[in-house]
Amino acid sequence: MTIIGTGYIFYGVSMVMIQALNGAGDTKTPTLINLFGFWLFQIPLAYILAKSFDMGPVGAFIAIPVAETAIAIAAYIIFKKGNWKKVKV
Repeated sequence: MTIIGTGYIFYGVSMVMIQALNGAGDTKTPTLINLFGFWLFQIPLAYILAKSFDMGPVGAFIAIPVAETAIAIAAYIIFKKGNWKKVKV
């Protein structure tokens, strides 16, 4: 719980940013952020930390806040660019 708890602030930020994009009608961008953030970053990172670095379950749990932080940063940057304003619903 201590490891995962460190990512809750970033998890909240990413949820707000991604849902703001969804609410604005830009559903493609949040889908891509989640696809890359979870499937192409978090899962491989968890495997690498657990197996390659011999961290076991601790490595898998470390991957969660790391990925949530990366997703929050990516969502913030994309949101600030403002391309969501140009999406036609």
